[in-house]
Amino acid sequence: MREAARILDLLAERGHTLAVAESLTGGLVAAELTGAPGSSRSFLGSVTAYATPLKERLLGVDGTLLAERGAVDPEVALQMAAGVRARLGADWGISTTGVAGPEPQDGQQVGTVYVAVAGPPGLSAGAGKVASLRLNGDRAEIRRESVRSVLELLGELLVDEHSENARAQDTEENGGD
Repeated sequence: MREAARILDLLAERGHTLAVAESLTGGLVAAELTGAPGSSRSFLGSVTAYATPLKERLLGVDGTLLAERGAVDPEVALQMAAGVRARLGADWGISTTGVAGPEPQDGQQVGTVYVAVAGPPGLSAGAGKVASLRLNGDRAEIRRESVRSVLELLGELLVDEHSENARAQDTEENGGD
């Protein structure tokens, strides 16, 4: 929960909001975020699109992409993050999709996970970022590590954006280009 609280603080400092799209984690990311005091300052809500057709209907994931590659795919993860960001009106969207087990899915092995972040347009994270994971452990461990990984990815991007903005402001204040 420490990482969730840190992320929520970073978002609140910037006046930014967050929305979550989950598949294999089934609401665990949202639960982790809402478990942190003050989460309502930045966390808007989540969509748990466990069934593949819901990814298209609720999050706007391309149906052809889903038909060709299945739900466990890096581009699907990115479209889920961008879709929840847009549909819930948040500055940032994050997503999880993958195979927690016990059986493979869509030709993907257990432990194959993709987590993604889509940030505000105009920021370098606006185009989004996906992390491909190959996780070991049982179903519960894979799901827990997926939650940790997506929050860590978002945290890294928030810190990077803050550093870029601080450097740009410093350059501007000191008359540089």
